[in-house]
Amino acid sequence: MTRHRPFAQVNVFSPEPYLGNPLAVIQDADDLETEQMQRIARWTNLSETVFLLTPTAAEADYRVRIFTPGGELPFAGHPTLGSAHAWLEHRGARRDRHVVVQECGAGLIEVRRDGDLLSFAAPPTLRSGSLDEPYLTRIVAAFGIERARVIAHQWIDNGPGWAVLRLATAQEVLDLDPDLSLIPEAMIGALGAYPPGSEHAYELRSFAPGVGVAEDPVCGSMIASVGQWLARTGEVVDGYRVSQGGRLDRAGDITVTIDTHGSVWVGGRTQTLFSGTALA
Repeated sequence: MTRHRPFAQVNVFSPEPYLGNPLAVIQDADDLETEQMQRIARWTNLSETVFLLTPTAAEADYRVRIFTPGGELPFAGHPTLGSAHAWLEHRGARRDRHVVVQECGAGLIEVRRDGDLLSFAAPPTLRSGSLDEPYLTRIVAAFGIERARVIAHQWIDNGPGWAVLRLATAQEVLDLDPDLSLIPEAMIGALGAYPPGSEHAYELRSFAPGVGVAEDPVCGSMIASVGQWLARTGEVVDGYRVSQGGRLDRAGDITVTIDTHGSVWVGGRTQTLFSGTALA
């Protein structure tokens, strides 16, 4: 049945309005069919649109389905923080206001709130290890760089299918101008370090032609798995910050922390910029 449902468009991963990653959130979506959700996601034309539903797990506060213009994802980072923000505004936490449990295709995701900072626990990496050389060769060609500039590479898939190349510097990452027509199915990122003492430790870019998103302004799911990779190698042992979105005139600012149990948490500021109803 078509009706008006609570709607919000949330700015995620930036304290500055209109400089983070926008997320469309539609509440009370239990009776919507998958085809309807996908049609709405194509129409909003954002990197992700989410639909909040009644949870099926007793531990969860809400259930979310996450759609890009090209398909559904089991998990994504900025939709996790944005949907938790919208749910808190609309419903309020029924257990602990400092902890919200989200149910999604990847399982149960814990979201913690510390003032205006929301952080999610990185889900398990489903696939790791180095990329095979034929695939790496295609990505290098699409990025328009020499193979020697890749100092490391890794599968970092926690659901969407991510892989990442490591370049020597943040500026090299910012300078990339990839030809995504050469890797139309890819879900690929590029990571480079800033000089010691910089405000941010790394610059990240995320390209997702495989789900109809040329470049995601700020990608929490990739940042989560990159954090797990860097923690496994021992490169990071404590908190750090990541910058993303500069090439898209955004100012993504992501906080990554590693707790005493070795779990990676990905956090950022969230703010509702538009609210009203959606006809769906």
